[in-house]
Amino acid sequence: MNALLLIDVQNDFVPGGTLAVPEGDAIIAQLNALQPKFELVVASQDWHPAGHRSFATAHPGHAAFTEIEWQGRPQMLWPDHCVQGTPGADLHAALNTDRVEAIFRKGTDPDIDSYSAFFDNGHLKTTGLGAYLRSRGVTRVYVAGLAADYCVYFTAKDALAEGFEAVVLEDATRAISADGWQAAKQDLLELGALVQTSHAGLREP
Repeated sequence: MNALLLIDVQNDFVPGGTLAVPEGDAIIAQLNALQPKFELVVASQDWHPAGHRSFATAHPGHAAFTEIEWQGRPQMLWPDHCVQGTPGADLHAALNTDRVEAIFRKGTDPDIDSYSAFFDNGHLKTTGLGAYLRSRGVTRVYVAGLAADYCVYFTAKDALAEGFEAVVLEDATRAISADGWQAAKQDLLELGALVQTSHAGLREP
């Protein structure tokens, strides 16, 4: 079975949000059109407690979009975003969720970030997504959503490590940085992922 993973299509990641991805809202119609082509659709949702240690505001003297070392690993500092229970954390209202069977929340530990929909950044805790997909007989995941160079990239990378075939639907994602996405894309291709458009060989089951 193939599954479509809709990554972090949330208000804070589209124009007007606190961590807006350029043209992040431009992919939503495409994501809605894609969903009937898959037997299984799941979504991820960034879900940070207030004061999360990935927020620049949690590190006085450090600006957003600078990198520090935190708990022995590099940590990009972000504007406060996707705080639990706030409108910015909600899935975008234009995203059709009628066929979304499950939503996996990530970034809930206040001390560690979680780009991937499978694990936190230290691979200390699983979200349960891998086990869920295996229980449904999924062998290949198609990854779309926001942002290409962070959460989409790390989700696809972890999907490969978990034994799934991984396909990134490049026209159904947007990046924070074009250069960052090119580097991430090259890494995924070298690891064995596919990167294609949503029009390449997809059909309704």
